[in-house]
Amino acid sequence: MPEYTLKVRRYQPETGEGPYWQEFKVELDPDLSVLDGLLKVRDEQDGSLVVRCSCRAAICGSCGTKINGQSTLACKTQLGDAQHGADRRAQDGTAPIVVEPMGNMPVVKDLVTDMESTHWEKIRRVTPWLLPEGDPPEREYVVPPESMIDVTQSMACIQCGACVSACLSMEADPEFVGPAALAKAYRFVGDPRDGQTRERLYDLAQDPHGIYDCTHCFQCVDACPKGVAPMDQIMRLRRKAGHDQDIDDVNNGRRHETAFTKIIERKGTLDESLLLQESYAQGFVGKLMPTSGAIKGLLGSLPTAIRGLRTGKMRSLPKLIPGVHHKLPGDAQQHVKRTYEHAEEHREELNLYITGEEEIEPEADEAQEPLASAVGGGRQDMDKVTEGGSEAAGEAAPTPEADVEPEPDEEGDR
Repeated sequence: MPEYTLKVRRYQPETGEGPYWQEFKVELDPDLSVLDGLLKVRDEQDGSLVVRCSCRAAICGSCGTKINGQSTLACKTQLGDAQHGADRRAQDGTAPIVVEPMGNMPVVKDLVTDMESTHWEKIRRVTPWLLPEGDPPEREYVVPPESMIDVTQSMACIQCGACVSACLSMEADPEFVGPAALAKAYRFVGDPRDGQTRERLYDLAQDPHGIYDCTHCFQCVDACPKGVAPMDQIMRLRRKAGHDQDIDDVNNGRRHETAFTKIIERKGTLDESLLLQESYAQGFVGKLMPTSGAIKGLLGSLPTAIRGLRTGKMRSLPKLIPGVHHKLPGDAQQHVKRTYEHAEEHREELNLYITGEEEIEPEADEAQEPLASAVGGGRQDMDKVTEGGSEAAGEAAPTPEADVEPEPDEEGDR
């Protein structure tokens, strides 16, 4: 049985000392989880090791940790896979499996973090319950199943906090509502029973730490153990707020996104100096007569432009002049425009959990056989199912033996 080294970040507040690292060696099957290794350490080597867990089946979300720097569930990560990841990071032989408490949360003790202050508080921020309009029905709300398909992905969240731990936006801005809470917000925005859709979207769009505070780093998508893809739900909230509800937010988020997409459509690459101008002073009239807010926003962006020049991101002064940025060479820009046209013509969003095709009803003269309907096809499909079928063989299909009615005997009994 292989031996694994677990390098655990410890924190014992009662000692008055800061965090420290401690290594433990365990012998376990590689198919067992990192959580199994931690529990073995606690039971056999150090009973003071604190770890939170419950179901041990990736359902409750209690054992969220960082393993080799990645936010995940300890019960879902196998020791063999974790060791492979540790060795790949080290690049110089065998390395210990590094286990840390989740990020962006205060550490209570060892691997246990305070989820109340950074997770549950922000979940309550988005009002995580239905707000229907009108008087309640006599019994329950009846919703067609197809109306709920859009929210099944966000409903799969187990509130483990892995996305919160991995969120770079929350690391830069602790006030950011966060991926878990915003994914939960879409669960109710997309619910047809909720009557406060616009109010919810307006609230999250106007909040400077709301839907436009996400920086598209994809860390929450990689960290989520259930495929909820919180960033995708945030993008859906943005599209519903900007495209469907025409909410023009004070954070300049909608105008910034619109300017970004228009510049890429026209030039294929991003003209960052034009992006600033188009974000704050859109259109010809906006540039001739900019508002006080536009002037203030442009002036406030000057330090960012200066940092870009200093770091080499903007390598020359001409790049600060709006409109100087070149287009893509040859017919490459036409390919970009065709991509935009295709995206506008196909705005349907596929849910990662449920996909399918709409069933086409047959014409009256093409009625399907009963059994053929059960397997989803017509007579020709049935011929394939029955390995040739009656029509393919040119004769009537034999009657199954079990369906042949026996002849009566001399006494008339069956």
